Amino acid sequence: MTENDLTPDYIAERVERLQGESAFAILSKANELEAKGMNVIHLEIGQPDFKTPENIIDAAKKAMSDGYTGYGPTLGYNELREAVADYVKEYKNIDATKDNVVIVPGGKPTMFFTMLTLVEPGDEVIYPNPGFPIYESCIKFARGIPVPMPLTADNDFRPDVEKLKSLITPKTKLIIINNPGNPTGGIFEKEDILAIADILKDRPDIFVLSDEIYDRLMYDGETISIASIPEMRDRTLVLDGFSKTYAMTGWRIGYCVANVDIIKKFEMIMVNSVSCTCSFTQMAAVEALKGPQDSVVEMKNKFKERRDWLVNALNEIDGIKCCMPRGAFYAFPDISSFGLSSKEFADRILEEEGIALAWGTSFGEYGEGHIRISYATSLENLKEAVKRLKRFTLKLKNEKA
Repeated sequence: MTENDLTPDYIAERVERLQGESAFAILSKANELEAKGMNVIHLEIGQPDFKTPENIIDAAKKAMSDGYTGYGPTLGYNELREAVADYVKEYKNIDATKDNVVIVPGGKPTMFFTMLTLVEPGDEVIYPNPGFPIYESCIKFARGIPVPMPLTADNDFRPDVEKLKSLITPKTKLIIINNPGNPTGGIFEKEDILAIADILKDRPDIFVLSDEIYDRLMYDGETISIASIPEMRDRTLVLDGFSKTYAMTGWRIGYCVANVDIIKKFEMIMVNSVSCTCSFTQMAAVEALKGPQDSVVEMKNKFKERRDWLVNALNEIDGIKCCMPRGAFYAFPDISSFGLSSKEFADRILEEEGIALAWGTSFGEYGEGHIRISYATSLENLKEAVKRLKRFTLKLKNEKA
């Protein structure tokens, strides 16, 4: 161990290429402040504040009673794989069978497995920035070259397709799409998706990872899954799951839809890592897909109500500008006018006002000047947070005067 390095010499270099997720670091710090007596409003974590619907919980209980407590098939139970294939046909217009589906423990395994399956050292991977930080982490772990695709507020955090085209080189192997996006709430419009597919028609060697974990939580605009385009189906890996749509973050269950050859390689990685996804949660997931969808609609309507109120309230604060997010449950306001870096702003507002939120650069360099606010909390909490935010920004203005 060197004097300035806390990592022991015996730790493999590959692990050092991984990076953390700031939301959990912020949560830990906020919890410490709460333990000291501070009242903290949590706007940092990206999980629904709703309970998992009772029909899904009941299905899990029944599955445990029925004996679904042992190892399951590595690719997942056929009943769930078939339900997923039917679901993506209905909601995403993707032509798939169970053979195109693997069930995995959450959303992140699909990111990780994609890099391990497709990316060789030196391959370039284009990813959204600001974007989910684990994309870049997985790319680096696989010794790929991360190539950020800037998403900016002046374009409503939509992709600049011409800019994307300019980023493609002979070394490009993979493009990541997150639609709707974390942390911005922006979407790839239908015309954007079609334009990307058109660009890639002459590059059959480039694959797409389409992260669609928030696609049932879209409020405005029109989009499609790039995997619904026949020419892109076999070149697209669709990442989705149950965490956001059905408030099942702690259940750790998701899926990937891809061509059969890729699914076979995912199966081998599963065998060598986690063996299989939890059996009784798979039966609960079947109920989620096949059962009533009322809870999804109710949750979406609640999020939209909070979004509308929050963004209007943010834009009334002198010095803050905020685009209207069109999906997910995040606002990504611009706080650059106050003269602090996004991390300085987030650190100070937590310590001085008890608001836990994520700083923009934790989602990449193009997130500077922004903060991420999760509105997966009550309207009452949001109103109190805006009250404290106004007080904090007034203090910052007085400091500059």
